[in-house]
Amino acid sequence: MVRIQFSIDLQYEVGFPGADFIFNLQAARTRQQTVISEQLTLSQTLPTLSHTDAITHARTLRLSAQPGPLRVSYQGTVDLNHHCADPQAVPEVPVARLPAEVLSFLYPSRYCQSDRLGNLAMAQFGHLPHGYLRVQAIRDWVQSQVKFKSNTSNSMTSAIDTLTDRVGVCRDFAHLMIAICRALNIPARFTTGIDYGADPALGPPDFHAYVEVYLGHRWYVFDPSGTAIPMGFIRIGTGRDAADVSFATIFGPVSSLPPLIQISALTHPDASWQSPVHRDDALSTDGLP
Repeated sequence: MVRIQFSIDLQYEVGFPGADFIFNLQAARTRQQTVISEQLTLSQTLPTLSHTDAITHARTLRLSAQPGPLRVSYQGTVDLNHHCADPQAVPEVPVARLPAEVLSFLYPSRYCQSDRLGNLAMAQFGHLPHGYLRVQAIRDWVQSQVKFKSNTSNSMTSAIDTLTDRVGVCRDFAHLMIAICRALNIPARFTTGIDYGADPALGPPDFHAYVEVYLGHRWYVFDPSGTAIPMGFIRIGTGRDAADVSFATIFGPVSSLPPLIQISALTHPDASWQSPVHRDDALSTDGLP
């Protein structure tokens, strides 16, 4: 089991007459991800409205802020008890046997135009045996074709743009992998967390985008950017693509500073906690009932 401690600090200046916020920054509660403790602090005294999605377990927080400074701080401790499987033994699930709640992750979406990638997907991966290893090959191909470079894309960049430009950040890698999976009738979704284990040369700790693919009746974790350690990912938001899971959606006049994020793995000689490492097992933090 892995125990992760983290904090997220967001700072805003809200203009007149105020602004509405929808935050997606709290750790999801799943069958393999347990929130041991958490604390949310707001610098303004405000009523809030919370909601947990019944399917993805993503937790949203809504509030209306007054003009002036607004600081949102969230700290948490999470236990990750991964489901681990032999990659060679994890099959794809035929469309006819997919649960209803998975079907939306088969369709094209704003940033993942899978309907335009059918020929490429079949040419590159159509001949491979179906299962986890085929999805792993998609991940490796995306990693080999796209170069990670900060400030090379924007909020409008799609999977097709990334395929053309061959450069991007973690969300771009994720969109391209998702689009190719869906083009092969493999459900895939966009997931946000924190980039545990990323090279400090890439910058301070930040939000991270990765991919979950539905295989063998579970959602398995893949990191197509290859910049962090999947065993240390805390799942926060889950959706069809980045449009669904922004850590903050803002309605009104607001300026902001970059997020301040800290994350660490806890270890103790008397506990069963282990440090996250790269491993060859198929990892999942979410299985459907």
